Amino acid sequence: MNGGDRFNTHSFPVEELSGGRFITDVFPSSLKPQPQEETNVITIDEILTHKEDEDTDTGFIVPRKQILTKEDLERFQKSQAYEDYMNFILDLNMAVRNVTSRAECYTSEVVVKLIGLLNTLKGWIEEFPPDTTIKTRYGNPSFQKWYDKLNDNASQLLEDIIKPPEAIPELATYLIHSFGDRKRIDYGTGHETTFMAFLFCMNKLGLFTKEDYTAIVIKVFLSYMSVMRKLQYTYWLEPAGSHGVWGLDDYHFMPFLFGSSQLHDHKYLRPKSIRNEEIVEEFSKDYMYLDCIKFICSIKTASLRWHSPMLDDISGVKKWMKVNSGMIKMYKAEVLGKLPIMQHFLFGSLIKFHGSHGALPEEHDHSHVYAMGQEAPCCCGIHIPSPFGAALEDQKNNHNHLPKPIPFD
Repeated sequence: MNGGDRFNTHSFPVEELSGGRFITDVFPSSLKPQPQEETNVITIDEILTHKEDEDTDTGFIVPRKQILTKEDLERFQKSQAYEDYMNFILDLNMAVRNVTSRAECYTSEVVVKLIGLLNTLKGWIEEFPPDTTIKTRYGNPSFQKWYDKLNDNASQLLEDIIKPPEAIPELATYLIHSFGDRKRIDYGTGHETTFMAFLFCMNKLGLFTKEDYTAIVIKVFLSYMSVMRKLQYTYWLEPAGSHGVWGLDDYHFMPFLFGSSQLHDHKYLRPKSIRNEEIVEEFSKDYMYLDCIKFICSIKTASLRWHSPMLDDISGVKKWMKVNSGMIKMYKAEVLGKLPIMQHFLFGSLIKFHGSHGALPEEHDHSHVYAMGQEAPCCCGIHIPSPFGAALEDQKNNHNHLPKPIPFD
């Protein structure tokens, strides 16, 4: 993270916070991320000569990256695609207001099929156990075998879900990119956003109705979270561009946004309730915000104030309504508003946006284009150890319980 790459001071009302501490530099200036030798640089000539893979008969496009510069990102934030995507997120947010994770809700056939798909992906993890010969706190290369199976089978998995079938290549691309980066063996909020884009594209195809929105969050998204937690735990996925202790979670953002909506008007639970271990344990299965707190505290030592000061600050807000509105602002600023994340976002016929240099060439590794004067994005500068690595190393040293709390990085 660069010195100027900070959290938005307006994400939450400062006066509502205990300490009002939302801004800090993660790395001193001497540790600014630098481009690594393995990073592949796409040239401007490649961009200018590349043409989008549009099927002129169907109108669908294999999604490509379009955002290269800060100016591209600013244009996207003012585009119809951005507005439509955010409206979808806000509709989902409203659909789970005051709804628990285990609530009964309308579940359509397409939702059932999506849950089945995600359960299939979760089952594949057992086929590729982590390579135990690798002694590292970083990502385990067996993840690449799981990822390759997803890449090879994504279109087939969607055959019974996506209509018309001509849209499958476009939707499969979003699905494949929703579970992390194959080369770097990492995962972050950009991948999570790609999964939300996958659901958004399904919505644009008319595969969902408004009645599905609650189930999309508490059934489909939670199934996706279950897959991701198992991938993170099994393969020690590195946090992609983590903000460290100054972020919400090493990997996710959406469960905090949706989770604060679930608690919107709760009569008894307040934001400060996250400091109470017994309350978190009792209600974690009903509220994804509390489930995330439970997860974080299970793998990091010391108090919430020590390892997650931002979450602790947010707990000083009096009402969940304020937390939820702040999460929405924060998502726009810290995910959709960050160039290192949005450089990887994909655009096709269903999410339309054209960058100033046209579509970037497709690549299967973690490549960036560096415009003149642009520094290497923080997601590529420094490898961040998996929070599970040290815990499992500790188990090998005659400690028999997992997950094991570890010192935060």
